[in-house]
Formats: sequence, C-alpha cells, structure tokens
Amino acid sequence: MNFLPTPLPAPIERRRALRMLAGLALAPLVARAQSGGMTAVAGLPPAPPLTLIDLDDRKIDLASLRGRIVLVNFWATWCPPCRKEFPSLGRLQKLFPPAKLTVLAVNVGEDADDVFSFAGATNFPVLLDKDSGAMKRWPVKGLPTTYVVDKAGRLALRAVGGRDFDDPVIVAQLKELLK
Repeated sequence: MNFLPTPLPAPIERRRALRMLAGLALAPLVARAQSGGMTAVAGLPPAPPLTLIDLDDRKIDLASLRGRIVLVNFWATWCPPCRKEFPSLGRLQKLFPPAKLTVLAVNVGEDADDVFSFAGATNFPVLLDKDSGAMKRWPVKGLPTTYVVDKAGRLALRAVGGRDFDDPVIVAQLKELLK
C-alpha cells in the first residue's frame, strides 16, 4: 500500500511553488505597508481642492480646515487593505483633538447606503466622492492612498497602501507636524 500522496501535474506544482515564493517575497512589503511611517512629499505642493458631502449631508471643505493637520484617506468598501486600516483612522482621531488633527475618509465611487452600512458611526467625517472627481484631482494612483495636509495647506506626507494609522511612528510624524 502506498501512503505517499500522488504527485500533482508539473504545471500545477510549478504554479503552487511560484505563488508560495511570491508570497514569501512580498511578506516584508505587506508587513511594512501595514505598519511603519509615511513618506514625505517632496516640495510640499499645495493640497488640491477638496469639497465633498459627508454621510450627514454636510458640506466639508478642506480649505476651511487650514491651521490644523488633516489626514485625507481615499478608500472603498470593496478594498481589503482599506477595510483593514479603517478602524485605525478612528483610533488615530481619538489621539488628537479635532482642532489639531482632523481625519477625512474619502470614499471613492460608492453610494451612501453602501458606505454607511460599512462605516456606520465614526468619530471623523466620511466623505462621498461618488464620481471619483476628487480622487482624480489628487495624486492618487490606487486605493488606499492617504495624504497628510499640513497647517499651511500643503501635502506633507503620503502613504500608498494600508497602514495602521495609530502606529507609534505615524503618530510621531504627526506630532512633529504639529510643532
């Protein structure tokens, strides 16, 4: 009696091996993307305009928030890294008074009912970019993408991919911007 498993056909075995190697190679990048800091934006360009309606039908204008740090997170409910990092946005907002730091979560391309069923009650505004117009004006290449706008209205920091926003490194970067 043979207790050894039947070998898989060569193409299937190669694909499995390639997936495993790709996963091992990407593991450090995924871990880094989910913790650690944000990248400085070269030249501190002015933040593009951002005026959208939130889930409570209030108009939120980024320009009216000048004088405080604003974290602008572009996300969608269908995006797994977006869903994973979303709770950390609320935890981050709790670490800072809203007059010093405001989190804005910009949902891209979804209707209010879908967004509300995911986001529910948050301690920060969830904005609706139904036609993706705001995302097109910002230097966003994929979701999630997050920018930190400094007190003068300039793009200071950026994160492409998921993050834990209450990570001590990110909190320290934001505290530095508040000085």
